[in-house]
Amino acid sequence: MQNMLNKTKGDRWIWLIVILLSIWSLLAVYSATGTLAYKRGVGTEAILMKHLMFVVGGLALMYFSHLLDYKYYAGISKLLMVITIPLLLYTLLFGANVNEASRWVTIPLINQTFQTSDMAKLALITFLARTLTRKQENIKDVKKAFLPIMGSVCVVFILIALANLSTALMLFGVSILLLIIGRISVKQIAIVCLGGLVLLTAVVFLGPRRKTYVSRIEVFMHPEKADPDKSFQANQSKIAIATGGIMGKGPGNSTQRNFLPHPYSDFVYALIIEEYGLVGGLALVVLYLLFLWRCILIVTQSPKAFGALLAAGLSFSLTIQAFANMAVAVGLGPVTGVPLPLVSMGGTSILFTSVAFGIILSVSRDIDEKKADSTTSDKEKNKEKKVIIGEIPAMA
Repeated sequence: MQNMLNKTKGDRWIWLIVILLSIWSLLAVYSATGTLAYKRGVGTEAILMKHLMFVVGGLALMYFSHLLDYKYYAGISKLLMVITIPLLLYTLLFGANVNEASRWVTIPLINQTFQTSDMAKLALITFLARTLTRKQENIKDVKKAFLPIMGSVCVVFILIALANLSTALMLFGVSILLLIIGRISVKQIAIVCLGGLVLLTAVVFLGPRRKTYVSRIEVFMHPEKADPDKSFQANQSKIAIATGGIMGKGPGNSTQRNFLPHPYSDFVYALIIEEYGLVGGLALVVLYLLFLWRCILIVTQSPKAFGALLAAGLSFSLTIQAFANMAVAVGLGPVTGVPLPLVSMGGTSILFTSVAFGIILSVSRDIDEKKADSTTSDKEKNKEKKVIIGEIPAMA
């Protein structure tokens, strides 16, 4: 155990944030899953133990991911993209249909569902970071740099958007941010945005879930005219937040958990505010903002472009996802199926989010090691100077 702690490197603040979010996740999930446990005919403790296994598994993946030199993720990204695109296509055609969306693939033997878009987010961001780094000398070249980048972004976007538009839009936004940081020209970025807009329009008005997307937008824009059944989730979430007050009802004392359809995943932030109040809600916001700030420091200090792009892309993705989830819970956006990173209950979401945190910590670990080597080198040079000066004979 002591050996593992000695090998734990990287930004200490990010480690602390991960631990706090994990503890909060266990408290929230235990409080929110009473109704789910009743429907499944199991005890709440059984669901909590399963969630705990994923949390511990996520921490283990984070630990091993941060030990691996981040430069190896450049090669891994190619393999991930080769696996991800066929897997996304398979999910659309043959995936498990849950809530009228084919987002999951059932893993044989263990009978555990696997959300392929979680892998796709990690794959595309690492692949873009690698491609933008490798193509810097030809970054303005349309054939050598622009087309491969645009092709990967648009293909992944359309494959995810057909079943999960909110995740696809967030991933597309992160991709555009990476293109800006990677010095892609404004003209080329505008072309990517135009291509994304065309694909978005096609998905919203022609895709298999077009009725769901249009309905959610209409409910959000005109809640007073909406069908009560369609606005039920949003209304129950607002009730939870309104009754939470400043200090909340206390851990485990939520009443809206019995009415919210997904108080342990999509609307876990509403349950947190109900139980921990405005103070708890703001504390969670501060944790994600602190995480983003620490990641920005990592980006600015990284000596290599790949490390900077990798940390920037993953941190933007996690932070945007967190604030998208919180915005939905407080009524600032239409209802989506986006989980709160490291807090919402969900197997693959926790595991891949943990890997993303681990990669960011790997970049941070590399920065710390280079600083330590530089400090050691400076000390050795100073010692050599003192020895040389000491050997010079004193002038008579």
